[in-house]
Amino acid sequence: MLKQLNSPVMYLICGCIILFVAIMCVVFLVRAYRAGKAIGMDPKILKRTITSSATFSILPSVGIFLGVIALSGSLGTPWPWLRLSVIGALHYETQVAEAAAEQVGLGKLTIQGMTPTAFSTIALLMSICIMWGMILSFFFNKSYINRLEHPKAGKKKKGKSGSSGFGDMAMTAMFIGLVSAYLGSYIGGFVSGKGLFTFSGTLTPIIVAVVSALVMAVFTWLAKKKNMGWLENFSIAGSMLVGMIAAIFC
Repeated sequence: MLKQLNSPVMYLICGCIILFVAIMCVVFLVRAYRAGKAIGMDPKILKRTITSSATFSILPSVGIFLGVIALSGSLGTPWPWLRLSVIGALHYETQVAEAAAEQVGLGKLTIQGMTPTAFSTIALLMSICIMWGMILSFFFNKSYINRLEHPKAGKKKKGKSGSSGFGDMAMTAMFIGLVSAYLGSYIGGFVSGKGLFTFSGTLTPIIVAVVSALVMAVFTWLAKKKNMGWLENFSIAGSMLVGMIAAIFC
């Protein structure tokens, strides 16, 4: 099955879509550059902006590349390459793929037992679930931006300009809930068996999660306390790499 998922046809289909997206990026880049010159912006500043943006786009993509490698063993290379090159997100793709694999009867995301029907279901679910952000933005983004730029009278409380809005708190709460769910499943896998607290599972996922969290904390501390903000571009990739190394030694 893995040979079929890595077939030339899959590479051709996914490659054509990625090429189209890349061409659109170049088109918008050229149009944005011309628009900047039209309003009187300094060409040197525009070129410097392009260079810095390209640099700080390549570095965080290391983490995305690791995600492609992680998913390629079970879904082939072309499909994860496509998903993570267009509108996919690393944490989303892995989570949805795992959930879909469980629902189609694979138990976990693995090439063992993978069938064309199972792959089609997993790929379809990964695509449908991610598209709603784009669709909702198309219909409601304008009104949302207007609400941010012109908040209703009385909504902005005096003396709390530095407090986080509901959106920030909601995203933080959802992230904490997601992490807690994963840690709960890891602990549940470790504390398994018929008896109460029968520790017959594996500690590897828990160790990897703790090590990755500690590495991320170190990156965050260096970026904020030591004025090394450029390290933020390496935080995801670095924590993933160290977590993978920890998994190998476990």
